[in-house]
Amino acid sequence: MAEEIAVILGEDGTTGTPGEPGVLAVYAQEAGTWKRVREMPLAVDPAQGLKGLRAMAAGILSHLGNCRIVVTRSASGALYFELEKARCALWEIAGRPEEFLDQVWADEEKERAAARTPAAAGIPKPIEKTPGNFFISIKEVQGKRPDLSSKQVLQQFIQCGGFLNLEIVCSHVPPWIEIEAERRGYTLETEQLGKDSVKVRLTTNAGR
Repeated sequence: MAEEIAVILGEDGTTGTPGEPGVLAVYAQEAGTWKRVREMPLAVDPAQGLKGLRAMAAGILSHLGNCRIVVTRSASGALYFELEKARCALWEIAGRPEEFLDQVWADEEKERAAARTPAAAGIPKPIEKTPGNFFISIKEVQGKRPDLSSKQVLQQFIQCGGFLNLEIVCSHVPPWIEIEAERRGYTLETEQLGKDSVKVRLTTNAGR
């Protein structure tokens, strides 16, 4: 994988979303520092609807080249669904690139290393509180196992869909969970529990 990270930036230089005026900037790591190597303007015409979003996704993918890591302030909707289908890793972060690029790259390398390792024994699973209703605290899991990502813990469980309701406590809503929910038609609700704690509730069709 190219040592590049793409960031959607607003006009103020902090992370933004494609629905706002801004640019998609691609950063490459050179001699231990991150340098902006290319960028493209972003502008969505709401009148074009889904067709316009898909056209924008195609333009973004072309601009990304071999880069498959994208950071945005908020990741949801059809555009991110298209990027996820193209196997882009989506990160939802607020701030300026110099504040998070090193950490994003380190976390991506950790996930790639984990993917090359045989399925880890002892990965925590959601607990069934009552029939069909499950719960897990990603914050608690990662407090004990910082080597685990939310994807490693939950992706297979969510994709299998063998639940009515799933409650997840985390520090923020992982973009990939929003995309999986949209893809599979799950209802997603969030509840802010504290400054760095949010509860995500996924409900399948069978649980409605």
